[in-house]
Amino acid sequence: MAAATVLGLAAAAGVATTASAQSQVTVTGKINWGLWVDPDGCMHWWADGGVEGYMVSRRDPKTGRHMCLEKNTCAVQNTDVLFATDSYRLTAQGREWLRKFFSSAGAFAYAVYGHTDSRASDEYNIRLSQNRAKAVAGVARQSGAVVDRVVGFGERRPIAPNNSAANMQKNRRVEIVCYRYPSP
Repeated sequence: MAAATVLGLAAAAGVATTASAQSQVTVTGKINWGLWVDPDGCMHWWADGGVEGYMVSRRDPKTGRHMCLEKNTCAVQNTDVLFATDSYRLTAQGREWLRKFFSSAGAFAYAVYGHTDSRASDEYNIRLSQNRAKAVAGVARQSGAVVDRVVGFGERRPIAPNNSAANMQKNRRVEIVCYRYPSP
């Protein structure tokens, strides 16, 4: 009875009790959300309200399986075919090859990676490979394709030692990665 009297007096005096204070909470702010794709191609929903964030795997509602994209290198073209030596301007033959490729590849998005051999400085090779990747991405976009990523690696990711003309030619390449939904 004494506790009820105290609560009654507190309520009459306008003092918030524990129960009434909890019902008066007002939440303000903005929640940021999005979709994150991990390096394996699996999708995750994320949300962050500034205080605490969370992430959950995106799952197929019919099967309950994780939604992962099929990500594969679907084309590797030697840059000697696409570009003149020491240039990032596409040749007519290279432009036509790319148009045909992007019109038939069937992916919902692409990544384009440029590579060079090691004959010039690292800085120069990064810039050349980036410009070549941008040129390829430009043709993809003109063809109606979505380009998710464009990176120039220069000489940093060789597939062969740069110790012969044949090996250097292998390293001068543009790789195109296709993003596709998994087949059912």
